Amino acid sequence: MIAHMNKFLFSVILLTASCNPESKNVIADLPKTLNEVSGIETVSNSSLIWMLNDSGNASKIYGLNKKGKIIETLKIDAKNRDWEDLTSDKKGNLYIGDFGNNTNERKNLVILKVHTASLKNPKKIDIERISFKYSNQKKFPPKKKKLHFDCEAFFHYNDSLYLFTKSRVKNDFGKTHVYKIPAKKGDHVAELVNTFSFCDDLHCWVTSADISDDGKQMVLLTQKSFLVFTNFKSDDFFSGTLKTYNFKNISQKESICFKDKNTVYIADEKAHGEGGNLYEFKLE
Repeated sequence: MIAHMNKFLFSVILLTASCNPESKNVIADLPKTLNEVSGIETVSNSSLIWMLNDSGNASKIYGLNKKGKIIETLKIDAKNRDWEDLTSDKKGNLYIGDFGNNTNERKNLVILKVHTASLKNPKKIDIERISFKYSNQKKFPPKKKKLHFDCEAFFHYNDSLYLFTKSRVKNDFGKTHVYKIPAKKGDHVAELVNTFSFCDDLHCWVTSADISDDGKQMVLLTQKSFLVFTNFKSDDFFSGTLKTYNFKNISQKESICFKDKNTVYIADEKAHGEGGNLYEFKLE
């Protein structure tokens, strides 16, 4: 009886694995170097997909081909305190979001601008520092009910950088605050633009964001889904139409970017024997 039961359980496990609906979207296994991938971006002047790891890893960004092979490695002259996302502007400059803030007490939040020329000449990396603080944070850390100052998501839009915070408030994990700062060197105050909430559980917190090149579609990533916003006005991104794409398989999905207006790339960390993949999803 036990032997038959074990055989049954083994068959169920195999069936579940083979029916993983995300498996058909995997286009590459990521190398071990990017086991903790937290940011992904495509840029206008490069055929590579650029990625980075989060805190505890080297201060490097990696350019990969679509098969997941690292083609280029750029060493950045800045500490990786907690790199969490990548974005770019229309000129091909890359921006590294060093704003991970798990405990909500950091006072050295910064975005590193990597000039487009550095992507072509990795021997000379030119960066600018865009430092900022949140306009409405008064205590470091704030009270438990106000732990809304962690951040893992941002993008460049109309000469500004838009940051989407990650809530660490129990039963309110799906809330994100949107802040705006100038995309230029200096010390800035991140002004609150809007707030949005879509669900409460732990898998709802925002881990990455991007906007399409034409500025008509905005995406937010969570571990359970990605959300596509369209028909919004100016930077009131939540004023338009929302379509949600739910994942059947929850993994530590940390990175999203547009490949083109009809397709997004998503990457997840390697954790608990799962993930470590580059995915491609078509938008309907």
